Amino acid sequence: MPTELVVDHVTVAGSDLKAMEARLASIGLRSEYGGPHSNHATEMALTSFPDGSYLELIAIPNGADEKAVDAHYWSKELRGNAGPTAWAIRAKDITGDIVRLEQAGALVSDPVRAGRERPDGVRLDWETANIGSEPNGTFFPFLIQDFSKREQRAYPSGKPTTEEFKGVSRVVIAVRDLATSIARYRKVFALPAPVQQSDDALGGRIAFFKGTPVALAAPVNDQSFIAARLRDFGEGPCAFVLRSRHSSANSSSWKISWFAPGKLGWHLGSE
Repeated sequence: MPTELVVDHVTVAGSDLKAMEARLASIGLRSEYGGPHSNHATEMALTSFPDGSYLELIAIPNGADEKAVDAHYWSKELRGNAGPTAWAIRAKDITGDIVRLEQAGALVSDPVRAGRERPDGVRLDWETANIGSEPNGTFFPFLIQDFSKREQRAYPSGKPTTEEFKGVSRVVIAVRDLATSIARYRKVFALPAPVQQSDDALGGRIAFFKGTPVALAAPVNDQSFIAARLRDFGEGPCAFVLRSRHSSANSSSWKISWFAPGKLGWHLGSE
């Protein structure tokens, strides 16, 4: 069976965690500090949702090892305050998923063990594997499987930080060539043909796969937001969409309400 595309979390990268949390709070989304990663380069906070997915705010902490920051696969995004940067899907059997993805023709990295310690001292441990040759979780998502209890990672306080939204419903990935990108996703994840629509706010042609969180976005002209995003950061997530508590599962139409990006600093929408 194909590997399931269930959002574990999406990553929003920047240089100042407190500023990122404040901007998110300005649109009514509270976050909570999750602690530093074991890489000596990043720390994080998160906004979690009832379906178990969460927004990960990741930034460079005071006193970070600059060499470790430079070596980080999201170094450019962290230092450049990119906002949407990567995404991860849940793996119940990461070894089995790797085998299935490789059989589908995907390049998959060996699993890497990682973790962090929460401010309350709870130790979190997990394993990840990257899909594709691009930086971790950018064009394709990366796989993540927990060794500690996943609820401890998603809900530091034991419950979601908000009930206003059900979870992360879509990941909008900026791509240079829509047809080529569609073909890659269909091959690796055995997906049907996507629905295509335009999004004037993003300045892109959107191809989204019904029943999945995947939305590919190519620029309509050189002056669009997506075109600028590709110039600055290359292919990868450029926006995230949340499912409101009143909406159903991913629909067959693209009806997104975007929060003011000038207030937030990056593109976040709801449906």
